[in-house]
Amino acid sequence: MISTAIRVARVGSAAELAAAVLMVAGFPALMLAALVPSVPAFAAAAAVTYLADHYLHRKGSYLINRLGKVRAGLSIRFLIRQLLLVLLLARLSLADNLIYYGAIACFIAFYGLQAPHGALVQLIRNRRRMPVATRNVDLKSRIRIPDAPPRRLLHRSAEKMLHLDLAAVVGILLAAQLKSSLIGFAGIGLTVALATLYVLALVPFVRGRKIPPNAERVLAAVDDWLGEYRPETVLYFSGSKDSAYQVNMWLDTMEKLDSKPLIILRERAILNNLAPTTVPVICVPGGVHLMNLDLSTVRVALYAANVGKNIHLLRVPTMKHVFIGHGDSDKLASVNPFSKVYDEVWTAGRAGRDRYAIADVGVRDEDIVEVGRPQLAPIQTWQGVPEGRIPTVLYAPTWEGWDGNPGNTSLVLAGENIVRKLVAADPPVRVLYKPHPFTGTVSKEAGAAHQRVTALVRKAAAERAMDPRFVADTAAQAQAKAELNRIEARLAQLSGAGNDRGDEAEATRDGLIDIARHEEVARLRAEWNDAYWRSFPSWEHGVITGAEPRLYDCFNVSDAMVSDISSVVSDFIASGKPYAVTDSAEVGVEEFKRNNTAVRAAVILSNSAKELGELLDAVRDPAADPLAEDRKELKQYLLGPDEPTSLEQFNTAVGNLALKAETRNVGQQSRDAAALAEAEAELANAVPGQRVSTAGDTDGVGTG
Repeated sequence: MISTAIRVARVGSAAELAAAVLMVAGFPALMLAALVPSVPAFAAAAAVTYLADHYLHRKGSYLINRLGKVRAGLSIRFLIRQLLLVLLLARLSLADNLIYYGAIACFIAFYGLQAPHGALVQLIRNRRRMPVATRNVDLKSRIRIPDAPPRRLLHRSAEKMLHLDLAAVVGILLAAQLKSSLIGFAGIGLTVALATLYVLALVPFVRGRKIPPNAERVLAAVDDWLGEYRPETVLYFSGSKDSAYQVNMWLDTMEKLDSKPLIILRERAILNNLAPTTVPVICVPGGVHLMNLDLSTVRVALYAANVGKNIHLLRVPTMKHVFIGHGDSDKLASVNPFSKVYDEVWTAGRAGRDRYAIADVGVRDEDIVEVGRPQLAPIQTWQGVPEGRIPTVLYAPTWEGWDGNPGNTSLVLAGENIVRKLVAADPPVRVLYKPHPFTGTVSKEAGAAHQRVTALVRKAAAERAMDPRFVADTAAQAQAKAELNRIEARLAQLSGAGNDRGDEAEATRDGLIDIARHEEVARLRAEWNDAYWRSFPSWEHGVITGAEPRLYDCFNVSDAMVSDISSVVSDFIASGKPYAVTDSAEVGVEEFKRNNTAVRAAVILSNSAKELGELLDAVRDPAADPLAEDRKELKQYLLGPDEPTSLEQFNTAVGNLALKAETRNVGQQSRDAAALAEAEAELANAVPGQRVSTAGDTDGVGTG
């Protein structure tokens, strides 16, 4: 029941739900205490509402936002509490007492200060919002950007300002209880003084040298940097904050380009969710500002998504435009008719080319270039199960999706069957269970199945730990765990050192990445991954959740995988390892393979998982694997050849297209020069006649 209430209220935990209930119930309790009247009861109810409200704000609760939508926002809640306090004073027969009038005057003055406070906060934020926000772009040497105001002034400023009424509320309650106005007026004076000081503390940040430069100067500085850097290849992206992964997946590739890279983003939310990178990044929310940037040296523009804002860069004729997408699959998005607007469409392998031919959406075959998938470079090719180690099978089901289709995930109908057969396999195998992070967010059946599968894996792990056939090297594991602690401490230290920028303007000014720190983080993450797998026995079953270890790391320690129709399968094919896919909707093997290219070299499982033996046989004896050749052919069909590498293919494609763009531009310049020369020649031929006419000679006109 509690979990259902949490889901309905859209809060994050039982504690958050309890705080919400207490806050909502606290206001009727306040009214009751005021009417009774009871100062102690009122004080207790007020304390509950203050604390619950503060807790929900600190947690960033969704409920707080919804209260504002139904006219029960932060200011209203504080005003109601103050009005109820005035009611309490009236019910205590203090309406003729000075403390009554002092309370009313205090709250009027207090709310009078809210307007200048709110205006100053908004003005500071607006002035410090840059027309162009950047990372790894040296603007500090070109324009002066002042430090951000202290975080304590602007962070949750409305909440802080309103909570200054606490001194007055406490003082007035004590005055009512103790029958002494002095302590009440002390609290009132403290509230008004603190609120006034808060307003005055904001004033310096809207004047003089504490104001960032205007948009014109910032854009001029960016153009000056562009003229010095001279970018050649741009990755352009626009989307919601939830789509940041679509640009993040290309960062490593952009860092390894042979040409000078630049990333252009259109939304601040994407910039805030961008992974660390050494590539220069420019976030330009305004279309006019983007169109006025000096991108004359750019020859290739890469687009990771089909969105309306692409038009702001597509209009530039001096560069060639390419759709690279954010994944290569059988989804309809992979053959979007919008792709016709680009000069070229790059796909991973032949499969992408064939998809466009079958879809017949107007993308010409000669405009399609196969470049592989550079993101799959970390996935290691299978060399068989290492000597002395039992095989590892990864179970990585996808989530249930939004539409309730039983074919989305194997977890509900087949998950337990799959895991039971794997943990009971003889000869034994190790099972790694890595669920999709969204599992159970829509379907309670999927969430329950996930819990059961997790319990199965952990129970099997406990039983195996007691089996005398499996002996752990405790010393090696202890050493690995010590390494993990050391690495995590250092990563936390490095992460803290890079997250101390105050706001957008300050982050733009100080946004040059520390290359040495960036490289150290990459090295430490690799060391962490190695130590993680050594921190427990190679035969121990495990449940892997969270961001680390990453999915590709799980691929590399596994010898086979069981999954569902998703990009996970397409990526795993790069390893060349045996894999199985569950036909959860039970459409039949032939129909399943016909509809899904990525399963054509897979062992197809029914919901009973009775076919798992075929997968395990292929792992134990690769020489007798009947699908080995099919996997090689499918890998090349979907992802292209292994040689040259995908990164080499990608760089070659960028270079070839840049050459086409340069050829086009030279041709245009030649035509413009020829047209100008022709116009000048015509003008030169016309000049003598004009001079004669000027001298009075009619050049034959009107003679005779």
